Parts: sequence; structure tokens; C-alpha cells
Amino acid sequence: MAAAGVSGQHPAHVDRVWTIPNLLSMLRLVGVPVFLWAILSKHDTLALVLLMVSGFTDYLDGKIARTFGMVSKLGEVLDPIADRLYIFATLLGLGIREIVPWWLIGVIVAREIFMIVLLLFARRDGLRELPVHFVGKAATFNLLYSFPCLLLGEGSGTLADWARPIGWGFALWGVGLYWVAGLMYAVQLRRFHAAVLRFAR
Repeated sequence: MAAAGVSGQHPAHVDRVWTIPNLLSMLRLVGVPVFLWAILSKHDTLALVLLMVSGFTDYLDGKIARTFGMVSKLGEVLDPIADRLYIFATLLGLGIREIVPWWLIGVIVAREIFMIVLLLFARRDGLRELPVHFVGKAATFNLLYSFPCLLLGEGSGTLADWARPIGWGFALWGVGLYWVAGLMYAVQLRRFHAAVLRFAR
């Protein structure tokens, strides 16, 4: 992932588009509809491969961006978009196939709506975007790693028996951290708003 705080270290690259990390993020975006088709068509092997490739390229694009100074504004936008699209595509597919309950999907969607409202308030105070922090990244990591395990857990045998509880562990931790991150953003935004009001006086 391309960390927002790193971009200032490489200002010469901030407006570049055709970088390896950006191409990897674009590749992940192209894979979203293919993955959704695979999971809905019950081509679980293909779906698992796409999920693993997505997870690996998610790690790789951030590593390359930070190591070789390829952090860019476009990458900071593409990376979280790709993460969220994979999360929602996976949840939709798993929900339709009744692998995960719809209440879990509702909790995650509610958090995204909460974040949209926070972003609207942030822009009112002059913030264009909310800073990325570790808890939010940890939540995304847990959710993205829960999905292959949950999909494997639909099978039979020892591997499925191990994958199922591990997948649910990742999923529940991911949802919990997702909301913790959202509440942390709300606290930060409240403090920023109070500072804006004090400055305006």
C-alpha cells in the first residue's frame, strides 16, 4: 500500500502515473469483475488464486513505491479503491452464496457510510482527505485475509476444518478494527474542528 505520509519524501514522483505500483493497482482493479464472476459461478479455485494475487500485489505495490521512491498521488487513490472493491465484491459473492451472513455485510457497509459522512465534515473544515493510520490498514489486512479462508472453509476435509475458524477470526477482528479505525477518525476530526473554531475566533 502507498502510505500517504511517505509521499513527501519523494516530491519528484508525486504526479507520476505510469509507475510499477500504479500498474499493479490497475491490475488489481481489472481483476475485480473477473473475481466476482468466478465466485458467483463457483469457480472457487480461480477465485482463490485471484484473491491471493490481489493480496500479494497489494503488498508489492506499496513495498516498491516506498523502496524506489514511486509513491504518487494516483497510487494513494487507486490502492484504497482497489482494497474496497475487492472487499465489497467478495462480501457480495459470499453473501449471495450464503457463506457469510448479511448482517456482517451490513456492519461493514454501515462503517463505509459512516466514513463518507466523516469525509463530508472533514471537507467542510478544509481537509481534502482523512489520514491513513495503522488500525485502518490492520482492519483491511484482516478482512482481505479472511476471505480466502472462508472460501476454503466451504470445502470438506482437514484443510476446510482449519480454514473455517481462521477465516472467521480474521473476519471478526477485521470488522472490529474497521469500526475502531472509524471512531478514531471521528475523534481526530472532532479535535481538528475544535481547533478550526478556536483559530476562527
